[in-house]
Amino acid sequence: MAKSIKDSGTSLIFLMKLIDSAIIVGTGIACFFILEPIKNFLPYTGFMPENYLTIIVLGFMFSAWWFPAFHVYQSWRWSSFLTEIRGLLLGWTFSIIGLLAFIFFTKTATEFSRHWFILWFVSVFSILMLQRFILRWVLRTLRQKGVNLRHIVIVGDGLLSEQLIEKIQQATWMGLNIKGIFADMPIDNITNLPHLGKTQDVLAYVEENAIDQVWITLPLKAMEKIENLCRELHSVVVEVKLVPDISSLRLLNYSTIQLDGIAVINMSVSPMSSGHRLLKWLEDKILSFVILLCISPLLGIIALAVKLSSPGPVFYKQERVGNNGKKFQMLKFRSMPVDADKELVWGGSQEKKKTRIGLFLRQTSLDELPQFINVLKGDMSIVGPRPERTVFVEQFKHEINSYMQKHLVQAGITGWAQVNGWRGDTSLKTRLEYDLFYIENWSFWFDLKIIFMTLYKGVNGNEKA
Repeated sequence: MAKSIKDSGTSLIFLMKLIDSAIIVGTGIACFFILEPIKNFLPYTGFMPENYLTIIVLGFMFSAWWFPAFHVYQSWRWSSFLTEIRGLLLGWTFSIIGLLAFIFFTKTATEFSRHWFILWFVSVFSILMLQRFILRWVLRTLRQKGVNLRHIVIVGDGLLSEQLIEKIQQATWMGLNIKGIFADMPIDNITNLPHLGKTQDVLAYVEENAIDQVWITLPLKAMEKIENLCRELHSVVVEVKLVPDISSLRLLNYSTIQLDGIAVINMSVSPMSSGHRLLKWLEDKILSFVILLCISPLLGIIALAVKLSSPGPVFYKQERVGNNGKKFQMLKFRSMPVDADKELVWGGSQEKKKTRIGLFLRQTSLDELPQFINVLKGDMSIVGPRPERTVFVEQFKHEINSYMQKHLVQAGITGWAQVNGWRGDTSLKTRLEYDLFYIENWSFWFDLKIIFMTLYKGVNGNEKA
């Protein structure tokens, strides 16, 4: 029975698509008749108005396009419930947006009830979500009872094999049953699984036993052994999965992609894809414009105070390095006498001479306000790693591992390191760890969290980079 369920994966996906289509169409019809007694729909003949039927059918067609685009129908073994729900929400939302665009361009928007659209959207998403939850619960229960399992063996030794075994055994809902491990070296730390032999014994074992998958965890330096093993396993019906041991490398937003059939591992990439880049751009432009508009009287007062307090320009310009290593002139209100910062020494900001108004500006962070102009110009972002001077970037990139990775995103006025207290003359290595954590976990909500943390912490005595 387990084998028959495993072999019906394609049929199950096809059945899911049919059920989803029935839910979308049936719910659209049901929502119309639910609202009919309380809404003044136009008179119609037949089962229901043709325009509503047309939109419902179009909704089904759009979902048939968008659901696969957001990986709604990928195997549940390898994706979490939240991942699938996010795909459902995005797929159904884009389908509704497509319908709204259709009725806008056909100038038929007045023919449809907004309440019907909202009820249809919410009902379909809720039913699809509930359906997935129930099916996942059923599958998880069956797999915990030994039904619909994948029997696998692991080839490799070392820490990666131990971590993989631990994760698979904890994730019982995946339905993976580890039959044992093949290793050329002693595996004293793995005591709860049988040692089935060495690498050269894998093929014979697979031929004699019902094995569905072979998971290879050998290091990349053993590529010749990996190639030989894969070549041997081509003679049997078994799935082969490679788990590359790249733990010694510094990874940033790593993922895998296909380039015309060639597998590519992204090991260090910016989180700013086209959609994320647009969202970040809108966030920066809108917020910086509104903030500059609100604080313009304050900027004028500070500019006048700086001008009257000591001779010299209002703004202090300093070359910094931003996104992709691009140089720009970062703005601050001048807080020191002219030429007080001629000596190129990193840190020591507490000892540098400041004007009376400059000391106040530094202590209250008000000297940073002109950087919203940098944000509006596109040189900086509101949230991101703090930029450093060019000469020190050239120095630190050779002294601190992964230092240049912080330039995969726009430099910011405030950042994750700063709101956690790592600013000014603090450890560069620790600050970099916070910057890289921000880059790897970037989201719009993470930016908002940092902005609110910055506002909450407010005025303090620490000085910035």
